[in-house]
Amino acid sequence: MKEGIERGMVQVYTGGGKGKTTAALGLALRAIGHGLKVFVIQFMKGNIEYGELEASRWLAPFLTIRQMGRETFVNRQNPDPEDVRLAQEALELAKKLVNEGEHDIIIFDEINVAMDFGLVDKGEVLRLLEERPPHVELVLTGRYAPPEIIEKADLVTEMVEVKHYYRQGVLSREGIER
Repeated sequence: MKEGIERGMVQVYTGGGKGKTTAALGLALRAIGHGLKVFVIQFMKGNIEYGELEASRWLAPFLTIRQMGRETFVNRQNPDPEDVRLAQEALELAKKLVNEGEHDIIIFDEINVAMDFGLVDKGEVLRLLEERPPHVELVLTGRYAPPEIIEKADLVTEMVEVKHYYRQGVLSREGIER
């Protein structure tokens, strides 16, 4: 078992292809295998029984996942005040967790989308990245990663859709997409 991360980095998984959250959760699973503690804040996701929620119950206390959104889609042009409130709460939780430094890895799932939709302030997120304790690894997922976030990150992976069965009418499948 490892005693934590010596030097935390900032990772970004973005782009239009499938697999951003899945990649972050794969990293979480690997980290847990080495005794690291991971917290996942799911911006803009709520009341949906994603498989990772059940898995986190089995992997506690090494993995914690908190959904901080509603189960409905957010209107990009006119977000509901409730969506803004929940995203702000998620950002406040993110700040608290980062500053406490008790988790080795903190994943901000879909935060890039939350910034793009105007639910959270990009400047606040950049400050959070800058002020994090040196042993905390941060992972930001979601489409539309802002150029400033990409510039600040140590690792950026862009998921590119080459082919997707969704285009053939296959909807979200339990255990695969959720």
